[in-house]
Amino acid sequence: MTKNNIFSGLPASLNKEVFENLVTAENIRIERIISRGHSSPETGWYDQDENEWVMLVSGSATLLFEGEKDVELKKGDFLLIPARQRHKVLRTSADQPTIWLAVFFS
Repeated sequence: MTKNNIFSGLPASLNKEVFENLVTAENIRIERIISRGHSSPETGWYDQDENEWVMLVSGSATLLFEGEKDVELKKGDFLLIPARQRHKVLRTSADQPTIWLAVFFS
């Protein structure tokens, strides 16, 4: 058993988003994502085979779901993104790290 902290090891510079697997098992993956002023590419969508439960541990973000309104997220907000639900990140906090806790499962 190894103890860790969601806020430990944050990079000093975030030229690109950081994706770190915290737990992986047969039907589940838990990931920490660290963003700072990042967004999805203008073209294309995330279109995943897995369900994704995501929570903002710090910072803020705006998500866009295909055919729907923008969803604003702030610290503590969470939501379930069903498999195949096309979405993208429009923005994340530029003045502080946005830390996501994402749980992917089938």
